[in-house]
Amino acid sequence: MLQLYFAPNTCALATHVALEEAGADYATVRVDFRSNEQRGPAYLAINPKGRVPSLVTDRGILTETPAMLAFVAQTFPAAGLAPLDDAFAFAQLQAFNSYLCSTLHVAHAHGRRGYRWADDEAAFAAMQRFVPKSVGACFELIEQHMLARPWVMGETYTVCDPYLFAVAQWLEGDGVDLERIPRVIDHRRRMLERPAVQRAFAAERAPIS
Repeated sequence: MLQLYFAPNTCALATHVALEEAGADYATVRVDFRSNEQRGPAYLAINPKGRVPSLVTDRGILTETPAMLAFVAQTFPAAGLAPLDDAFAFAQLQAFNSYLCSTLHVAHAHGRRGYRWADDEAAFAAMQRFVPKSVGACFELIEQHMLARPWVMGETYTVCDPYLFAVAQWLEGDGVDLERIPRVIDHRRRMLERPAVQRAFAAERAPIS
């Protein structure tokens, strides 16, 4: 059985939704960021990066959301979550997911984890002030050039869609002007209509027992 390590309000939601969409047999483990569990020895033994998500498989542990999404799509081809028979289209899918991972997510992190790049309060404040502009620019690029309709890749729903949905949860907190990205907002709304998204979304926000 697959095992997904996650924390609420992180990009782990993308893989969580993809597993639901695929009908996978999986379990979830919540990592408590409030107690800094991601930096504890037990979790670092799973993912030395100290971040979520992590996906435990029967062949080893995967990290990085684009890799996990590709794995889910390829492991459950009947779910149709990626154009597996079209090398160019699959590369386009990977390009979109890589942009979210390497550019948009990094811009978002500057507002909350400035200690990764600097060590003084003035620098942290400067990075935080810039987040609405930098993250907003990322979403405007997606809005204008990367988001086809009705889904990211066009007519077919793919693993790009839960990834975009996951990072779009951060829009308000990052101070992005939502009026400038109506297609992204419409995509987020339509994603919430999907039963798999509702299940994953609810599970991640369930209170800790």
